[in-house]
Amino acid sequence: MEIRQLEYFMEVCHELHFTRASEKLGVTQPTLSHQIKALEDELGLPLFDRIGKKTAITEAGFILLKHCHTVFHSLESALEEIQELQEIKRGRLSMGVLPGELNSLVCRLLPDFHDAYSEVQVRIITADNVAERLLHNEIDLALTITPVHDERIVSQPLYNDKLYLAVNAGHPLAERPEVSLEDLKNLSLVLFPENYQCRQQIDAICSLRNIHLRPTIETDSIESIINLIEAGVGGSILSETLIKQWNRPGIRTLSIEEAPFSRQVGLIYHKEKYRGQTVLKFTELLQEQISQLGLSN
Repeated sequence: MEIRQLEYFMEVCHELHFTRASEKLGVTQPTLSHQIKALEDELGLPLFDRIGKKTAITEAGFILLKHCHTVFHSLESALEEIQELQEIKRGRLSMGVLPGELNSLVCRLLPDFHDAYSEVQVRIITADNVAERLLHNEIDLALTITPVHDERIVSQPLYNDKLYLAVNAGHPLAERPEVSLEDLKNLSLVLFPENYQCRQQIDAICSLRNIHLRPTIETDSIESIINLIEAGVGGSILSETLIKQWNRPGIRTLSIEEAPFSRQVGLIYHKEKYRGQTVLKFTELLQEQISQLGLSN
């Protein structure tokens, strides 16, 4: 049973005349009759009674016609919904993001995205294993540290994120343009927990120089870290992403010399997963926000 045959059948039901139906459909009458006969043979019952020049719908025909209306209504609804997806009037977006400043960056975007596309259901998953979740089709895309070395994943670089020492404006180091790794050894520090990728990068770089940082306070709360720095409790090693989002006048940032304190931030996708208009528009708005914050390319 083919959609085309059902279209032919419905037109004959409408016209109750094979010649007029064939003209409306733009096919020859023998072609129309052949398709209706094929449909009747498949169903095992006649769909029309042909008495002389008159055509009447049989009981089986009425049953099929009722379901044809349902089928074509569903198809029309599907086309409308797909069109709405293209126009971002509905749909879902599931995004993975690393905890910390990248999660904060994405959350800053949500009010504007919701205002523009209020019918889209958005789900943000904060996790360290965003690449794994992408491969299991749990999310549509993820914001993370790139590149991700997996042939199934496509990385789209967005910007280079530098790490700085952040201290209170009254701190003894506040007026210096940069500090060394040695300077960090004896500082009172407030850092993210060890499971955060940012912290892992910091520890790895310091370990290569035989330097082991012992933070005074560890917390996963960005607001707490910022407040503790401002209060003079300690300094912290923060990303440019976080610093430019908060932009506190009471905090000074210093470059850290002798070390590659930078990383590449980007989006990742499964290379076989279709990226619809919702994902593309969210990506576009994220890139605009990155540019507005002045994050380096």
